[in-house]
Amino acid sequence: MDHSSKNVTRGDALKQLIVLPALAGMLAAGAFSTAEAADNKKQFKYQDKPGPAGQKCSGCQFFKKPNGCSIVHGKISPNGWCIAWAKKH
Repeated sequence: MDHSSKNVTRGDALKQLIVLPALAGMLAAGAFSTAEAADNKKQFKYQDKPGPAGQKCSGCQFFKKPNGCSIVHGKISPNGWCIAWAKKH
């Protein structure tokens, strides 16, 4: 029986022991980020419609064109609103 094609060096084994858990951690972190983004909108009570007195994301200092925000994660509507709204200076 020829075992030479199945020989694994100690270095290869150590690399696998380090790389595989690191990859698993990165995948788990990606899943957490997605869940965190959804929770963030709830935390700031984001809605896709204007807030009190017609306040809109497009008039907020945290709005990032075309549909982003420095506080609320994910895609938002320029016509949306959340409790972090602050008038643009």
